[in-house]
Amino acid sequence: QLQPVESGGGLVQPGGSLRLSCNTSGYAFGFYGIGWFRLAPGKEREAIACISGSSGGGSTYYRDSVKGRFTISRDNAKKTAYLQMDSLRPEDTGLYYCATRGAPGNCILARDDYNNWGQGTQVTVSS
Repeated sequence: QLQPVESGGGLVQPGGSLRLSCNTSGYAFGFYGIGWFRLAPGKEREAIACISGSSGGGSTYYRDSVKGRFTISRDNAKKTAYLQMDSLRPEDTGLYYCATRGAPGNCILARDDYNNWGQGTQVTVSS
């Protein structure tokens, strides 16, 4: 199982949008859940959103602070997950990671539930 690779980060003004991508390879991508996490300055890494694989019916879960603004999705044929981020705020600034879940079933917003992490992509929301 190879390390996921994130892309799509950058500098955006408040109210703007970005779409992050998480590309994986070498494992049964469609079966397992994928999570997106954020490491903000001075804070611990926190779960933002997750999407289950086929073993969990493709269910999605979001952190309260991003509900209605962020959308997680996946393209199993491309072995890629996405995080569409709209109405971005300065407090969304951070290093965004994706990670693959090592167990089947519904994904959960818990950092310890994921076992294969990417290097992260930086998102900065500032005017």
